[in-house]
Amino acid sequence: MSNFIKEFKEFAVKGNAIDMAVGVIIGGAFGEIVNSIVNDIIMPPIGWLIGGVNFSDLKVELPQVVIQGVEMAPATINYGSFIQTIINFIIIALCVFMMIKGLARIKNAKKEEEEAAPAAPAEPSNEEKLLTEIRDLLAKK
Repeated sequence: MSNFIKEFKEFAVKGNAIDMAVGVIIGGAFGEIVNSIVNDIIMPPIGWLIGGVNFSDLKVELPQVVIQGVEMAPATINYGSFIQTIINFIIIALCVFMMIKGLARIKNAKKEEEEAAPAAPAEPSNEEKLLTEIRDLLAKK
């Protein structure tokens, strides 16, 4: 049992596990931001443009069923929620694509900047200076 706990501690404090946890947390927070953009900023104008239709409210109500004298609530096929989910996915995928493209552009710009600026030659070490002096003295003789 103590070996299991030791292995678990080693796993939990490894950089990869911590990085993954941070990524999941940041991803969840980013997902909430994107959902807010979709639901609060993008979908209201789209709903207004199509006559005030709220996709989430679109549904087909199936006939009401009576079982042993008890009327059951009618079942619904909520195709509007499905449409809303597809639109959310497309917008989220577009946001992630644009974010990745932006990060790649920044990365490429930084890389081009580093390549464009030649690195200053390193100053020769003391040994190299001494060997150069010896070479020059020998060449004079």
